[in-house]
This record gives sequence, structure tokens and C-alpha cells, in this order.
Amino acid sequence: MSITPVKIIISAGAGPGDNHKAAERLAVIFKENEIDVDISIAESGAEVDELARDAARGPYKVVVAAGGDGTISSVTAAIIDTDKILAVLPLGTLNHFAQDLRIPLDLEAAARTIVAGFTTEVDVAALNNRIFLNNSSLGLYPTIVREREKRQRLGFGKWPAFFWATIQAFRRYPLLDVRLRVNNELLETKTPFVFVGNNEYAMDLLNIGLRERLNRGVLSIYITHRTGRLRLIVLALRAVFGRLRNDKDFLALRSNEVKIQSAHKRLRVAFDGEITVMEPPLEYRVRPRALRVIVPAESD
Repeated sequence: MSITPVKIIISAGAGPGDNHKAAERLAVIFKENEIDVDISIAESGAEVDELARDAARGPYKVVVAAGGDGTISSVTAAIIDTDKILAVLPLGTLNHFAQDLRIPLDLEAAARTIVAGFTTEVDVAALNNRIFLNNSSLGLYPTIVREREKRQRLGFGKWPAFFWATIQAFRRYPLLDVRLRVNNELLETKTPFVFVGNNEYAMDLLNIGLRERLNRGVLSIYITHRTGRLRLIVLALRAVFGRLRNDKDFLALRSNEVKIQSAHKRLRVAFDGEITVMEPPLEYRVRPRALRVIVPAESD
């Protein structure tokens, strides 16, 4: 498949490397393969959004998100209802979406995957019509991210900030009063977290946190019943050893949509690593095979 012309949007702050040098190397790779490429470097999330919207209106066949999961999610949101094809250059720290699609984490190998031009269709998820690709959560995780960002602004490194933010979140240990409507059933509970994934996440020892498929047209919903700090730590250890699914305090559901209501007037919500505050109800749904994306041929 011919992929030219290509638009590449690079998040300058993604990952530990020099992304300006990455842009120079990418220009050489695409020129060597006679592909017309336009490369832009975004200095902020707002600039990523603006460049992605411009690319969605432009003449490009392929729009490349070069950054972490937040950058990829932002670019996807801009192009989702167009004829554009998404491609990914994983420059972030964790790169969940790229890993689940078996996209190489090496920059040159990922670029050559784009040059090969093999595409597949994957699902996207929406939270009140806001697109995400990996997962969304309420409760402990958004609290941890918020505290981590505070400490990073004070000069902490990312991982020390995450460690101290986790301790702070467990000290406060907020419980959410939520009502979930899933598969026409109503579940009311108090819980430290709610996790909604785009497709099903593995819970076995070797693959925990990974997704085997991104095109099954389902949401995965994971919650715990009201439980104390120590019990939550036990659940985390059971997850590490692949024994979580059988625990009486852990509930795993699948559906193509879920509605979450709460007594709280505002909820802090994470999706694809970004944090926002939203008013309930929160309505999640899956959009089956809504996105064309370039992947290695063996990923289909």
C-alpha cells in the first residue's frame, strides 16, 4: 500500500531521548524510501492537538503520532472519523498501545514498520464521547498521578515522585460511592478504584497488563469491593502471581458499554495517562474497529 504523503507529529517532551535528533533521523529514513513526509515537533499537549486537527484536514494518507500514549490518544481523537490511517512511533515511557500492537520500540524499526504500510482495524473506547485507546480509571490511580505531578513540579524525578505519590494516596485512601450499570444490571458499591479497559487485559503472571487483542469489541471493567489498605496490597500481590480473577473481592466484567453514576458531584478521571475532572454520569462505550492503524504484518 502506498502511504505517501505522511504527517509526523512528534511530542518534544516524550521519553528520555532527544526528539529533535529523532526527527532528523526519521526524515532520512522516509526520504530513502521515497515517501513524502512532513514532520512537526509539538512543544506542548495543546500544540499536539492543534497539529493533529490540521493533519486531519490535510492531504495526508497517514498521520503518525510520535510520543507516549497521551500523544497517540490525542492524535487518534483528531482523525478518528476521517479517512486517515494512524501510525505510531513509540517515544514515551511505557508505550502500552504500541506494545499491545507489537510495534517495535526501537525508533528505526518502528519507522520501517510504517514504511511497509501493513494496516489493521482496532477498537477505540469513548468516555462521554472523549476517545481513549488503552484504559480509564477512577479512584486511586488518578489521585496518584495528580500527586506525582505535584512532586515533579517541586523537582522530584518521575519515579521518586511516583513512589511518594503512591504512599500519599494510600494514606488518604479515598473510597468512591459508585453505581455501575453493566449488561442491564445495576451494581452499587464502595470501592478504591474502577478500571475500564478498551478490550480485555490479561491477568496472568507473565502477561499482566497486556492485551492479546484490540478488536474484540468489548470493554473490560475491573473493580474491588470495599476493602482496606492491607487487603488491597494482598490483591495486588495476587495479581502479580496470576491469582486475582478468583478472589472474592475482585470483580471482572465485560460489556460494550457501562454507565457510572456517583453521589460525588465531580470525579477525577484518568484516561491514557491524562487526568481530568468530570461530572457524572460517566458513559463508556466501545467503537468496534473504528480506527485503521499501521502494524507489523504478524500483528493482524
